[in-house]
Amino acid sequence: MVDSLKKPGFEEMRAGTKVPAKETLLTPRFYTTDFDEMAQMDLSVNEDELKAIIEEFRADYNRHHFVRDEQFEQSWDHIDGETRQLFAEFLERSCTAEFSGFLLYKELGRRLKNKSPLLAEGFNLMSRDEARHAGFLNKALSDFNLSLDLGFLTKSRSYTFFKPKFIFYATYLSEKIGYWRYITIFRHLEANPSDRIYPIFRWFENWCQDENRHGDFFDAVMRAQPQTLTDWKARLWCRFFLLSVFATMYLNDIQRTRFYESLGLNTREFEYEVIKNTNETAGRVFPVKLNVDHPEFYDRLEICVKNNEKLTEIVSSNSPKPVQFFQKLPYYFSNAWQITKLYFLKTIDTVPTHGMAR
Repeated sequence: MVDSLKKPGFEEMRAGTKVPAKETLLTPRFYTTDFDEMAQMDLSVNEDELKAIIEEFRADYNRHHFVRDEQFEQSWDHIDGETRQLFAEFLERSCTAEFSGFLLYKELGRRLKNKSPLLAEGFNLMSRDEARHAGFLNKALSDFNLSLDLGFLTKSRSYTFFKPKFIFYATYLSEKIGYWRYITIFRHLEANPSDRIYPIFRWFENWCQDENRHGDFFDAVMRAQPQTLTDWKARLWCRFFLLSVFATMYLNDIQRTRFYESLGLNTREFEYEVIKNTNETAGRVFPVKLNVDHPEFYDRLEICVKNNEKLTEIVSSNSPKPVQFFQKLPYYFSNAWQITKLYFLKTIDTVPTHGMAR
């Protein structure tokens, strides 16, 4: 019999199956796109690189990687209290993000099969990887007496429509920031094994290589569509997606500082390292990167952190909903102002360094 005291305090659809987290601006998104527009893309400019990356996908280096070993075969009741709650949230968010990638890539593979076979194969092989990741994370969640109903998630979540070029920007950054998050956590825990509170982190080194290869695929697709990288609109959109991804990660993770502390990490130092490395990586393909060393960059994000803390206090108060709405407005406006100011910080032109050895 499951000891309910050892379960994180989540609402359940049925015994052991968690109600999915409420959708907010900071939760992982589900995407759809214009499949016909993507099918009509001419890939000839960079077809050889795409074929080489897909050949790597076919090799399936992680075919036998996602297999649980004896280290999982134990009780995890000693991970309790807030740490247990935050750890379950981490697993859920990670599983949802991976499953979102699976759904998008699987649908792209299906829709493009007869119109753009090369792209279709790439997306199908990436969906294979994302399914493994999501399944492995959902199984880990079951060690905490919970699971996600992924079928229900498929039907219940709202889907955000992005034109293909926006899908490329967003998924490229998602895969690359995923790589830097996983490898940074892995390297820290490899050097500090006493902080490895759960064995899933041992899988992160090979796992993050899937993320890296997926990012390389979108890099190659964008290079096959030069207009996504070379005109003035591309500069503005790349700036927008870099800031959106970095701000979302920062605000999410700072809210969960206790989780990263449980792994022996300093949350802000972790954020700085992941953002710096992702920014540098993106600068190899994007025409601009953000000036994350500018003193305003993190100062303004910290104002957003404080605003979000105030918003949480308001939601938790006993004030009537209409009163809460007006109490929240100054903090919403402040967040919008901080992000707008960050958007207009001068970026760093990366075009002169493209193709240079680093």
